[in-house]
Amino acid sequence: MGNCRIKLILYILITLSVLFTDTTFARTHYHKKQNRNHNQKGSNRGGEIGSETPTIDPPPPPSDSGTVPSDPADPTNPTEPNSGPCVFDVRSYGAVGDGSTDDKEAFQSAWKAACAVESAVLLVPSDGNFMITATTFSGPCKPGLVFQIDGVLQPPGGPDCWPETDSKQQWLLFNQVEELTVKGSGTIEGNGEDWWNLPCKPHKGPHGSTLSGPCDSPALLRFFMSCNLILRDLRIENSPKFHVKFDNCEGVHIDALSINSPALSPNTDGIHIENTKSVGIYNSKISNGDDCISIGTGCSDVDIENVTCGPSHGISIGSLGVHNSQACVANITVRNTVIRHSDNGVRIKTWQGGTGSVTGLTFDTIYMEDVRNCIIIDQYYCLSKSCMNQSTAVYVSDVVYNNIRGTYNVRSPPIHFACSDSMPCTNITMSEVELLPFEGELVDDPFCWNAYGAQQTLTIPPITCLQDGEPETVVERASFGC
Repeated sequence: MGNCRIKLILYILITLSVLFTDTTFARTHYHKKQNRNHNQKGSNRGGEIGSETPTIDPPPPPSDSGTVPSDPADPTNPTEPNSGPCVFDVRSYGAVGDGSTDDKEAFQSAWKAACAVESAVLLVPSDGNFMITATTFSGPCKPGLVFQIDGVLQPPGGPDCWPETDSKQQWLLFNQVEELTVKGSGTIEGNGEDWWNLPCKPHKGPHGSTLSGPCDSPALLRFFMSCNLILRDLRIENSPKFHVKFDNCEGVHIDALSINSPALSPNTDGIHIENTKSVGIYNSKISNGDDCISIGTGCSDVDIENVTCGPSHGISIGSLGVHNSQACVANITVRNTVIRHSDNGVRIKTWQGGTGSVTGLTFDTIYMEDVRNCIIIDQYYCLSKSCMNQSTAVYVSDVVYNNIRGTYNVRSPPIHFACSDSMPCTNITMSEVELLPFEGELVDDPFCWNAYGAQQTLTIPPITCLQDGEPETVVERASFGC
């Protein structure tokens, strides 16, 4: 036992001696070389330390951690694993953010750098007001790119300031990108007022007057041929035309947006989708001068929930079938939604002469307040008095209205089903529909034309004009090409 104890004590003393010697050498090495690049032992490049005075007990040498979050990232020298995302601040690329300088070039440079790095963040900082002219952000990019808008981002202040060489169809175009998130605590300001007043298209003014409006005006945000997109938390306002538009996209998730423009601003749809599949729109507030959400042809599997609209033109499927075109829309659900002070509530609108079909629509648990045309199917949609009656129409079928309650404006019947002479609407189901006048006397004559379906519960006001069963001739759905 005595020998074992002596051996143990000797082992401990030897170990302590080695550790003390290694520590001393490491400290002497640091004072002697003072080299920032610790991977190049023995080098002694003059001028790196400058006039620094060695201290007796200096802090540990700075580590080479790659790109720091506030600096432009170098794709050839990415950050180490688990060090957080690379952040590309547009100021680091020359953006001024004074509200008047065109920062387009800086944004394009920041996008190019961020696009090349996985899970990168392009940052629009909160302390700036950034004006950029019309810009296209193209992919493909590395997955996980975040466009973080914490400041104010805006286009030029109207058509007179718009460069002649820039497109007037959209302001910011995201083209062929995948796994992109656009979010932030900031504001996208559209500066749309001067566009609304262009002498191209009449729109309604106060007290029934007619004002001029826009013709060729840009959408604020447009996403084209892109997939797996997230748009959330932003405030978007005063767009010259559509606020947000999705074309030929798949896999879109929209959450917690605030979209605002005046009630009389023309063609300022809040969110417009066309030829786009697998869309979720949630927890958002939209007030504008046109449809708060509009769904065009080629859309399917769209889920809308917990959205507040108004003032607006409501939530619209269409218009569809314009210029004798084919339109296909399927599997749309709108639920737990509020629509206030709007020209329409939930609407399906198609042009005569079109083909295709609209099927599988569900409107469930919707509250309406002071809404004209609360529930409407209009297969005679037309923007002028020159439209001619035509023999074909987009077929509308399998539409469910459940738990629709609230108040309507008595200028129009709250329920309006105007279906095609040649292509009746079929399989309309109504239950728990209760609509009362916001002011004035009860209007108890909903309008129906060639509309077939069933009331599962008593409707207020009663809708006795809805025909039971199906029409004598029902065209096979395969013929619609959808």
